[in-house]
Amino acid sequence: MDRETLEQALIARHGAENQKKFAAASVGIAGLGGLGSHIAVHLARLGVGRLVLADFDRVDVTNLHRQHYFIPHLGRYKTEALAEQLRGINPWLDYEIHTCKVTADNACTLFQGCQVVCEAFDQADQKAMLVQTVLTGLPDTLLVAGSGMAGSGSANAIHTRKAMSRLWLCGDGESDIDQGQGLMAPRVAVCAAHQTTMVMRLLLGQMEP
Repeated sequence: MDRETLEQALIARHGAENQKKFAAASVGIAGLGGLGSHIAVHLARLGVGRLVLADFDRVDVTNLHRQHYFIPHLGRYKTEALAEQLRGINPWLDYEIHTCKVTADNACTLFQGCQVVCEAFDQADQKAMLVQTVLTGLPDTLLVAGSGMAGSGSANAIHTRKAMSRLWLCGDGESDIDQGQGLMAPRVAVCAAHQTTMVMRLLLGQMEP
């Protein structure tokens, strides 16, 4: 398989103009767990030219039920394990990995130059930190965040809405792991697909959910 063969296959499926926009795009993902790992896989399959992947954590057995990792990845940094998988999908994309904790002090530096950043954290305080930091510190960057995907509720309750001029929220807006509702693979994956779909639309200039 060579680069031109894969690029022509993507053009055949996505259309030349759409693929040109994807290839020129840069997207950041903050957190590579249940949401972020699946978002990254979807974006790699779209052929998004540059993916900035940030997470400090290692793959643990408790991650395997909902995150895009496998038993051989246990103990490895998520950044490295995920980048390896993504290169298996499309080795000609630019994967920029940052094995570190995303904070208010470094988020703008990590995601500088990204058209869109995906918030993919578990904890509410981390989510709030990233939203505030990106919206204030990166005025040209759009943000797609997850909000509510815990439990076993209907997948149809998960939706995408525009919360602010540069912020889109995906989820049911209610369920929370702090309410004793576990994170289960199907709903997490649905929410990740919502986030990736919104990113795709933004890269194509489609601003409405």
